[in-house]
Amino acid sequence: MMMSKIILVTGGARSGKSTFAEKLALDLTNNNKAYIATAQIFDDEMAQRVKLHQARRNKTWVTFEAPFEAEKAIEESNKIADVILFDCMTIYISNFLCAYESLDDIDSINAELKNIINKLIKAAKRISGTIIFVTNEVGAGIVPENKLARVFRDCAGIANQMIAAEAAEVYLVVCGIPVTVKK
Repeated sequence: MMMSKIILVTGGARSGKSTFAEKLALDLTNNNKAYIATAQIFDDEMAQRVKLHQARRNKTWVTFEAPFEAEKAIEESNKIADVILFDCMTIYISNFLCAYESLDDIDSINAELKNIINKLIKAAKRISGTIIFVTNEVGAGIVPENKLARVFRDCAGIANQMIAAEAAEVYLVVCGIPVTVKK
């Protein structure tokens, strides 16, 4: 039985991280690949982004939509695929934060965030195969001026650190070029 392997691919917006992660998945197997899609489509712009991602994938990809409770999708997708691409962690965090009516209790938000990321990590460790998490690196810019953006940045940073700590490999994609951070 194959052991699980976690890979994290990070980078800025439009850095090429999803394209790199898809290529990495293709290089890992010729068999079925699972794509865990975390986006919820609320407008035309997001619909167009989803179409671009879908157009890059062929019939060997099976898509699982999981804006919430993605640990279940990880376990389910592993039944048909030995490589799983989770795209993306920052959209998943956005879904999590948008479910809150108030951002006043930061300690509770951080505790619940750590809980959901731990569920993803535990599910990823239970699979037999490779899971590639895609995420945005959002903490390299200026401090955001509004509270929601600051909380989002902090949550993304926490989640990214948690997954990177468990990952066998971490890549940072800059201008379409992957840089190995951990291997």
